[in-house]
Amino acid sequence: MVSTPPLDAARMPRHIAIIMDGNGRWAKARGLPRSFGHKAGVDAFRPIVEACGEWGVEALSLFAFSTENWARPRDEVSALMGLIEEYFNRELQNLLDRNVRLSLFGDPAGLPEGPRGFALRAVEKSAQNTGLKLNIALNYGARAEIARAARLLAEEAASGKLLPDEIDETLFASRLYSAGLPDVDLLIRTGGEMRVSNFLLYQIAYAEFISLPCFWPDFGREALADALRLYAGRERRFGKI
Repeated sequence: MVSTPPLDAARMPRHIAIIMDGNGRWAKARGLPRSFGHKAGVDAFRPIVEACGEWGVEALSLFAFSTENWARPRDEVSALMGLIEEYFNRELQNLLDRNVRLSLFGDPAGLPEGPRGFALRAVEKSAQNTGLKLNIALNYGARAEIARAARLLAEEAASGKLLPDEIDETLFASRLYSAGLPDVDLLIRTGGEMRVSNFLLYQIAYAEFISLPCFWPDFGREALADALRLYAGRERRFGKI
């Protein structure tokens, strides 16, 4: 059932980004292995994606697996890769039915063949959809993204396709994974931490940041609605008085 948006359209953020933290602590609090927390975290994707689509959010970016996460124990990484593959296999039809267009932020070439194949297939299948733009960050780091954009522009300048003086913020942004999307309006982090963890550093320049104490598996539609109401109460000045 489609729910009523918690805000009117004029106050709804165009682009929401979420650092989905607390899966391991959620599991530990229940005496369960960390892998159970990650599975519960994957299950929490659907209601948030559906709510954003129903409420008119233009873009939703989710931080699923960072370049730093490879340093976690091998069995945990393996479990995460299995869950990523399961998600794209299980949820693709639901995303297509809801007109969601999926994109990947990060380097999919660094993923194992299974999850990489399912993820790229989902991107291809949803490419013509015109609804919510769902961006899942996999094997992603913001510093690496910025370095990649700089490298692409340097290559174009070296080949004579552009002059260095032509490089401005707009052109630079067009070489990021988020090219064509609005900047992030609202950055949410679950789990109570107060850091951005190398996520969308360029795109969150003027984002409103909300840190919530609940762990990601417990973050549902009502928690998202509460965060949106907090966002609506903020005065966004973008450096002006």
